[in-house]
Amino acid sequence: MSYAIPFNRPFLAGNELRYVAEAVARGHISGNGHFTRLCEDLLAQLIAVPRVMLTTSCTDALEMAALLLDLQPCDEIILPSFTFVSTANAFVLRGCRPIFVDIRPDTLNLDEERIEARISPRTRAIVPVHYGGVSCEMDVISRIAGERGLRVIEDNAHGLFGRYKGRPLGSLGDLAAHSFHETKNCSCGEGGALAIRESALVERAEVLREKGTNRARFFRGDVDKYTWVDLGSSFLPSDLLAAFLFAQLERRESIQKKRGEIWSAYAAELADWAGENEVRLPGSQVDCESSFHLFYLILPSEAARDGLIGHLRSEGILAVSHYQPLHLSSMGRRFGYEQGDLPVTEDISRRLIRLPFYNDLSRSDQDRVIGEVRRFRPIR
Repeated sequence: MSYAIPFNRPFLAGNELRYVAEAVARGHISGNGHFTRLCEDLLAQLIAVPRVMLTTSCTDALEMAALLLDLQPCDEIILPSFTFVSTANAFVLRGCRPIFVDIRPDTLNLDEERIEARISPRTRAIVPVHYGGVSCEMDVISRIAGERGLRVIEDNAHGLFGRYKGRPLGSLGDLAAHSFHETKNCSCGEGGALAIRESALVERAEVLREKGTNRARFFRGDVDKYTWVDLGSSFLPSDLLAAFLFAQLERRESIQKKRGEIWSAYAAELADWAGENEVRLPGSQVDCESSFHLFYLILPSEAARDGLIGHLRSEGILAVSHYQPLHLSSMGRRFGYEQGDLPVTEDISRRLIRLPFYNDLSRSDQDRVIGEVRRFRPIR
């Protein structure tokens, strides 16, 4: 079914097709070409880390992180259940056990006050997810990790261009995974990146991304031939995707300005309605700058949430729920989790709705969304 106002729509910033054609003309459309290097250098500068490596997805970036930290079967990883499946799967593929921790009711991020109680001798890493592009409480998480000798891997799929106390999201953990999926602020359809804060990890990361070979060193002239030296996989995207992405990254300031305007309009125009109908708008943290990735509402009940989704769809507007708790999935239950283990996560997931949000959402279409939301009266 098509909708007059979709939930998401792909966006062309201007130079995408020209850069793709240029990549073809340069005669290098496989990975690690001209536009790959342009993207990686720009992202490293923006995120403020020594190295960023493009990947085919944020999922691949997380899987690279698990390999890079040499995680082993029976290691435990602390993460929220309110996240996309890749946040857990990347580590479960290595034989790790996901230790799900509840979220804060204000930001929907990993509740930093609940982490220490879940740490065991087998814990190796904490994976905070910056939901909606609002930062987790990273000072507390970093302190806990430092005291316990744990790694921090940011799942920053929502958070590129967000900041925490003036520092870019993606620069606060040992590693950080990013997404350039079609739904993200800057996109190449499918894509991702791994940001690496420790220079000592860069050389092995190159090997892992090059299918376990020292091919990168060969092309730099460091060795006279390349061979299989470690684990690895084909994590490197085509330079065609990098060309498309670079055109979007070039327009990051105008993209972020527009998304900030969309977010602010929703917040301002729905504030009175939300207060009258016991609906919560997105929360934030002091000293945080959002990436303006999404806008959600938390309705007073599951029935109210489903009613609003149905009302909007009847008017040609697609709004959607978000994550189903991983701990209650069939896979999550195989790790012993049950209903009631994470009450905040379970409650929020039943009541949350995401409104249409994309780079070229017009003000007239947004006003129509706002008007239809305001016409709805939730069932309590």
